[in-house]
Amino acid sequence: MKDSLKPGLTFEYTYQVPPDKTVPHLFPDIPEGKVMPEVFATGFMVGLFEFACIHAINPHIDWPKEQTVGIHVNVSHTAATPPGLTITVRGTLEEVEGRKLVFSIRADDGVDQISSGTHERFVIDAEKFNAQVSAKTTP
Repeated sequence: MKDSLKPGLTFEYTYQVPPDKTVPHLFPDIPEGKVMPEVFATGFMVGLFEFACIHAINPHIDWPKEQTVGIHVNVSHTAATPPGLTITVRGTLEEVEGRKLVFSIRADDGVDQISSGTHERFVIDAEKFNAQVSAKTTP
């Protein structure tokens, strides 16, 4: 981690919602999903928040040797967003506690605020992390 990774870092990230990021596409193998509304899925929204944070902090870590993984998400999803609209994610790095990073997040789709909350990430050594994951599947 670099000295520049400190509370107060702000960022903005935009993403235009394609049709394949709607609820029916989240788990296409689950039959109930096929009849759900074609709006931006909460599961994809959480992923968008993760990648918005990753994009913001990568210049402040030794990427790709150091990476971050999500460890906690506490967000609302208060308005539906149809495909074609652009979501703007705005965030602030609120706390750096060792390797734990705490962000405040909010998002809007140009019409409504669609979400707000917090997201936590942890800085990892990618090689060590991948070795630990691999060990889970090695007898």
